[in-house]
Amino acid sequence: MSNQPLDSRQLRAFVTVAETGSFTVAARQLTLSQSAVSHSLRTLEEDVGCRLLDRMSKKVILTPTGEHLFHHAKKILREMHQARNELTHLTEWGGSRLRVGASTTACQHILPDVLRRFQKDFPKCHVAIKPGDTPDLINLIRAHEIDLAIALEPRHHVQLEYQALFEDELRFVLAPGHRWVGHGHSTRTEIPTQSYIFYSKTSYTYQMVVNYFATEDMVLNNVMELGSMEAIKEMLKLGMGVGVLAPWIVRREIQDGELVSLPLGRRKLKRRWGLLHRRSKPLSHPEQAFIDLCRNATEDFGRKSRKIPLRTNGSEIALTF
Repeated sequence: MSNQPLDSRQLRAFVTVAETGSFTVAARQLTLSQSAVSHSLRTLEEDVGCRLLDRMSKKVILTPTGEHLFHHAKKILREMHQARNELTHLTEWGGSRLRVGASTTACQHILPDVLRRFQKDFPKCHVAIKPGDTPDLINLIRAHEIDLAIALEPRHHVQLEYQALFEDELRFVLAPGHRWVGHGHSTRTEIPTQSYIFYSKTSYTYQMVVNYFATEDMVLNNVMELGSMEAIKEMLKLGMGVGVLAPWIVRREIQDGELVSLPLGRRKLKRRWGLLHRRSKPLSHPEQAFIDLCRNATEDFGRKSRKIPLRTNGSEIALTF
């Protein structure tokens, strides 16, 4: 018996003969000569090393071994047919899949408009979204579990291609009743004593903030970690802490007067957002179109954050360090 895979054409001839019970009918269905069908079955039996069919007068019946192979062969042929149909579908215009990873803020503020436009242009493309922070998304790309990721610029670009989207600025975000808003300034001694609310201590953003204040010889001692951006916003509105966020994430709350955005200090803390994908993999047409839509959707993010009013009670908010 050979260790090579079974021949699909021989399996197809075998299944057709088994289902029709006739070499003549099988040959007609397969548009082959009867001798070609007989040769295929004889070669298959030689390959597997046993009889598969018994010929009784004009009727062909399966041997016990043939019955066992028949069930496997039908499954194999069915899956091959399904694979062909799926490949045909994927070669159609826009017929494909797109797996995108994004942070929770990107899922909420960037993806809705992008996905609406994308699905209008590529209605046959199946889109799957996986939320995660930048380190998680990098691992998913390297594991071939997602195709693109909307993420912060990674520290190392090994095996990854980074395409810039926009730059934002991290700022203090707090309730209008906070003493910093009322006094119009903050001192170095007050910053470490505040209660801060962050999304994740393992995120790039948290490390950027920690490093920023470390260069100012300050440590944020009282830090609460909360895995929901919406919950963070609600706690900030209630005055239960201070957040460090980009204004585009809380644009509506700032415009409605529910939250106030203040600079961290004279030195700005900026982040770079972009799209990541594997460097060795050429971009498909849907992937490139998705990237272009992301650029269009975020082209004003940095500029709009600077346009948000930052004045209260007629005086501009400023910090003293």
